[in-house]
Amino acid sequence: MKKLLLLCMTVMFCFACGESKTVTVTVTNPLAMERSGEMVELSMTEISDRLNLADTAQIVVLDAEGQEVSYQITYDDKIIFPATVAANSATTYTIQTGTPRDVEVKACGKCYPERLDDVAWENDLVAFRAYGPALQARGERGFGYDLFTKYNTTEPVLESFYAKELDKEARAKIAELKETDPKAAAELGSSISYHLDHGFGMDCYAVGPTLGAGISALMANDTIIYPWCYKTQEILDNGPLRFTVKLEFTPLNVKGDTTVVETRIITLDAGSHLNKTDITYSNLKETLPIVTGIVLHESDSTAAVVADATNGYMTYVDPTTGPDNGKIFMGAAFPAVVKEAKAVYFSEQERKQRNNANGHVLAFSDYEPDATYEYYWGFAWDKADIKTAEAWNKYMADFAQKVRNPLTITIK
Repeated sequence: MKKLLLLCMTVMFCFACGESKTVTVTVTNPLAMERSGEMVELSMTEISDRLNLADTAQIVVLDAEGQEVSYQITYDDKIIFPATVAANSATTYTIQTGTPRDVEVKACGKCYPERLDDVAWENDLVAFRAYGPALQARGERGFGYDLFTKYNTTEPVLESFYAKELDKEARAKIAELKETDPKAAAELGSSISYHLDHGFGMDCYAVGPTLGAGISALMANDTIIYPWCYKTQEILDNGPLRFTVKLEFTPLNVKGDTTVVETRIITLDAGSHLNKTDITYSNLKETLPIVTGIVLHESDSTAAVVADATNGYMTYVDPTTGPDNGKIFMGAAFPAVVKEAKAVYFSEQERKQRNNANGHVLAFSDYEPDATYEYYWGFAWDKADIKTAEAWNKYMADFAQKVRNPLTITIK
């Protein structure tokens, strides 16, 4: 009898050990609109504690139908995955031990020292770059963010763009052909240039000495304090679902104080047209206005600008740098209250200093010392998934509502 009892206890113990523990995650949507593929974040430490995971244990994420969902563990110990929740509803996801499937890379980036220290990154929809110290050393004033349009693929394209653009053998051949066959030199140059569309997108956006595609900057005495190129960079997340980079900048001159240092943490998630950016300024001694700006490339951009401070977003239809390159829909969204948003045009003299740009659409807020200023910025292209300014304005209005009314998470 004792042996039978011991055997039963052993079998029960084995079943208990083999039983997979689970965590149920309820995601609730407070808005009257569907939230599709929106990235949610959980503490990986909390999940590990609840599942009592060993250091080498793996997990899987399942939706309400039991289908596996792709996820990523981020540099700051979060587990992120895309959630879809109907309007004014909730849905559940399950996290349990298991071997996850391979995840397709949708968000990634790198530094390109061979291209003047560009930091360039992308997801399945859009691509961007920030200019670096090698560009600044040449005296070029590349203050703003640049962008690459992207279509016909959800896979990474920037490495191939840069590889062709910087091909040393092709560049040497072009230089040689210029002496003997200028037409062939031009054709070869066109074939490798990322300023031309070869079927997957291109660089057809003008930045120059402006705020470009969505840089934020402090103001003093109603004057924008333009930031130089980044000084140092550190890539914190590199896919498959999130790219994060930390940029520290050359010290600013703020009212004669040359010790103010800006740090930006830029995050781009798969499936989003917009980057999240958190900005801090060290050594700042007083509250100052801060603006987020998108450069205007038309003398009268009234019809192309939407500046809605109340609802926390602004947009602009950019004409691009060529007649056949379509339109780029620019935008920024703000979780916190914006004091004012409007188009501000340059004087004739400043236009000449800004490579003939015509001004900015600006959103005005206040930055308090030691605070973090958070906002979102990005674009769409009318040759890709969003075809009209009306559709883009709706995307941005909805996006602003989402960041002001985030999905809520309950774990049990």
